Amino acid sequence: MTDWAALDHLLRTDPLDAGCGRAMELLDVYAELLRQDGDVARARYPQVAAHVRACGPCAEDLEGLLQAMEQTN
Repeated sequence: MTDWAALDHLLRTDPLDAGCGRAMELLDVYAELLRQDGDVARARYPQVAAHVRACGPCAEDLEGLLQAMEQTN
């Protein structure tokens, strides 16, 4: 393996990390709660919060969802 930084990042994955599949299942619920109260959202769904901190594509999906929710209000 030539990319030691990627390996190091993988090995430092938060044990709470829900993974992409579970995060996607909860993303709409998490986003709605995040809009209401970010602290409550992160406390209620720490596994989703941990995942979107670590996964760029899922963080982008969350950001897009939040933007879409803002446009509908």
